[in-house]
Amino acid sequence: MDTVEAEQPGDVRPGTRWLLVAFTVLTLLAVFQLLLLADVADRYWAWTIRTELTAAFLGAAYGGGFVLAVVALRQREWSRIRLPVITVAAFTWLTAVATLIHLHRLHLLDGGPIARVVAWVWLAVYLVVPIACLLVVVAQERRRVRVPVLRPLPDGLTVALAVEGAVFFAAGVLLFAGGMTVHHDEPRSAAAFWPWELTPLSAQVIGAWLIALGVAAALALVQGDVGRQLVAATTYTAFGLFEFVAVAWYWPQLNRHDAWLWVYLTFLAAVVLTGALGVRAARRGAAAGAAGPSSAARTTTTTSGRPAA
Repeated sequence: MDTVEAEQPGDVRPGTRWLLVAFTVLTLLAVFQLLLLADVADRYWAWTIRTELTAAFLGAAYGGGFVLAVVALRQREWSRIRLPVITVAAFTWLTAVATLIHLHRLHLLDGGPIARVVAWVWLAVYLVVPIACLLVVVAQERRRVRVPVLRPLPDGLTVALAVEGAVFFAAGVLLFAGGMTVHHDEPRSAAAFWPWELTPLSAQVIGAWLIALGVAAALALVQGDVGRQLVAATTYTAFGLFEFVAVAWYWPQLNRHDAWLWVYLTFLAAVVLTGALGVRAARRGAAAGAAGPSSAARTTTTTSGRPAA
């Protein structure tokens, strides 16, 4: 007689899946509004985004988030999506802080009807989702299984992730800090090194994305098992590719003589290459370990709730 397989301690819980479904819908809406309609983001977004490239960058980043959610929903084990979900949690908390700092810049009471609706939705999302992420992570960590590292990250990927993660984190901190020190009415960008001008709130939200990616790289290094990096590597690749699309779309608006632009493009190319190599390594690692002892590790749970490899 066939029986329904019971949920295992290390499985993705229903609440986590619902959060990923919500993230899928919200990120898809953001891609449509910011990447595809970047030219009207100054009128129809939650706050006035003066530069189309800024709207396109944010839309592209949410495109990476959409890929993350879709690929994560196909996974069963928490160990395979732990890194991406914690990354989402870090981003949402940082964005919530930026939103509260610049609450007066949201079109909550001014702007057109579409802008006001988007502003209230943005505020609601970044008041609720960070808390939901925290609850989901805590609930999953309580039932987490201790999975040994079976397929270590290749040395080349380890070095690439360490360097790129440090760059992501440092650039994100500079953007986030710059968004707190420059007023919206000042005639200067919140980040001198960025290839185009940024207003403070936009700088902080972009900074939140970059810090989260830096955190993701660090977590990947700590986790150390390439077989569990498919979701993270796919998201990493998608982020770089979407950002290339954004740059190509608005290439005429960029200063081709700006050295920072070429540094930015070179870094994006490195991110895409690292991500693609990570996807290939993750697929090979997962295939190699499919018949290995990894399933046996699902029977051993952590009772202390402390992080495991």
